[in-house]
This record gives sequence, C-alpha cells and structure tokens, in this order.
Amino acid sequence: MLTDQMTPLERMAAYNKGGTVDRLLCIPSVGNGAARVIGAKISQFKNNGALIAKAQIEAYRLFKYDVVRIFTDLYVQAEAMGAKVIYPMDETAHLESPAIDNIADIDQLQPPDPYKDGQLPEFLKAMEITLAEVGKEVGVVGSITCPFTTASFLIGAEQLTKLMLRDPQTAHKLCRIALEANLTWAEAILDTGCGVTLSDPVASSTIISPRQFKEFAFPYLQKLIGYINSRGKSATLHICGKTNKIWQDMADTGAACLSLDNVIDMAAAKEAVGGRIRLTGNVDPSAVMLQGSVADVKQAVLDCVGKTFDSPKGYIVSSGCSLPTEVPFANIHAMLDTVRAIGYPVTNGKLAEVGAGL
Repeated sequence: MLTDQMTPLERMAAYNKGGTVDRLLCIPSVGNGAARVIGAKISQFKNNGALIAKAQIEAYRLFKYDVVRIFTDLYVQAEAMGAKVIYPMDETAHLESPAIDNIADIDQLQPPDPYKDGQLPEFLKAMEITLAEVGKEVGVVGSITCPFTTASFLIGAEQLTKLMLRDPQTAHKLCRIALEANLTWAEAILDTGCGVTLSDPVASSTIISPRQFKEFAFPYLQKLIGYINSRGKSATLHICGKTNKIWQDMADTGAACLSLDNVIDMAAAKEAVGGRIRLTGNVDPSAVMLQGSVADVKQAVLDCVGKTFDSPKGYIVSSGCSLPTEVPFANIHAMLDTVRAIGYPVTNGKLAEVGAGL
C-alpha cells in the first residue's frame, strides 16, 4: 500500500507555491460519517464539541485526507437565532421551522453570540481541540453557512423567494442580518486559529436565477469573503447543484477555490474559470461513493483528475458534496489510494497506467 511522504500542511504549502508534492491534495468531505469511525450516533454530537472533535480527529487519522472540517449540518447559526431544528437519533439534522414566520418579526432577529448562543460554543470547542491535537500536521476549518442560505433558514426558503420578487428591500434586510451573523461567526472561528469553508446551497442556480444570485447572494458573499481575506485566510466556496451560469460571479467573490457539485462537468469549469480560481470536486457522493464499488470510486477519481489536473490555478480531488453517513470506509480509502497511485506530477501516461490496473 502506498503511503504519504508529506503531511497535509506540507503538501498544501508546497502546492500553493508551485513546488514539488507527493500527490494531489484530496478532501473527501467526511461529515457525519465521522461518527461511524468512533461508533457514535449522530445525535450524540449535539452540544458535544469534545465528541465532534474526537470523531473528526479519528476520521482524519484513519483516512489521512488533507483538511479536517468541523461540520455536522447547515443549521448551527440559524438555530442560534431561533430556527427550530430536528435531530433524529442517527441521521443528519434537518430544519423544522424558520426563526420567524412573519416578516413583521424581522427586527427580533439578532446575530448570535458565538461564545454563548446555541451550539456555537461547542463547535468552537471542537475546533480548538482538533487544532491542538492535529493542527500541526493538517489544516482545520470551521464551516459557515453563507448569508443567502442562512436568510432562507430565518424566514423559510419559499417566503424568501416571494420577498425577492415582491419586497426586495426586506429580502436584502434579511441577507444583511444573516451577513452580520456570518461575520461574527467567521471572526470567532478565525480567532481559534482555524480556517473557514463556505456553503451556500440555496444560492444554487437549481433554486434561484443567476440574476437573483447576482443581486441577493453575491454582494453578501463578497463582503464575507473580503473579511476572511482581510484576516490573512482564504476560503473555499461550495454551492450545490448547477452553477455554470454563475461561475464567473463565484470567482469574483474573492474565494480561493470553487467546490463543484457532481452534476458539473469539471472540464467545462476548467475551461471557463480554471485560469482564475482553484477548482475542487467532484466525485459523486451518492451514486459512486455511497453505492459504488471500490473500482467505481477509482474510475471516478481518474475521470475527475483526467479532466482537471492541469487546471491553471490548481485542482483538489474531492467529493461533489458532503459524503452520506453510510459511505463504506473502503470507498474513502479507495479515493485516497487512487490519488496516491497517480502521484505527482500528474501525466496522462500515469493516469492510463493506474486505469489499466483496475
């Protein structure tokens, strides 16, 4: 079995400088699947930063991917502002009801205190523990649910959609409130020494139009990422679903890397924005990582690498979104092992050689 010759931090630093690395960076986006590594139930993560940290640390030590993300679900900030979230015994949490159901109550919404409100303090604890335990060898990041998506959790996605059409000023007010919450949360995360990763699934072109993205999502993303950059950190931006019509806008936000869903053609993304921004993606998390065989995973990794390894601003192998909880460990190992077998520098000959071994 091939083993890494560099730590993730060494690999990231060298790759960013165009130096020699042992392999491409690889981030399979393990989320609540980390619970399986330590034999825990997902519901046990609630209000338990120490357990979140333990799961993510052990998952990293098992698979040896390149970034550890402290993440369980998208609702942590909205819940701290009054949204109701359901926590099933052993499944990922989901939104039961938004923070307000009447727009007349909008002035009741206040950015949460990361050190006091909801589960935010426990997530900060998880970041601090993880950073202390493995931060000298691997990057640790906290997750921020971006302003537009957070706004949808505060009033409800359907209501926000109506407001964009009928009362755009109020829609913007909600996005500004969400941005304030995001900025406060980003500050607290960065103060731990961790980096950040950004998720804005409701801003997808599968849900809103590119024009609406430009008006209601883009300016708030740009301000959030501008703050992160001002702190000397960079951010990866993930938007689910179809995003090809907003790639240029996504690059204009100031993000350092675009994380692309598996519905996206990586070759098209490379052609369109690969000269402007780093790309990461996009092995199918469900059809391949969850339901596929080890051979399927290896082939999918080869396909993604083959399309994107020569992207001018760089490429990171990853899943198209967070992995489902029950993804077989063998498939996560297969993703990393395939990247190790390909090695670096990547060549078409090496891709053909690894592919012939399937």
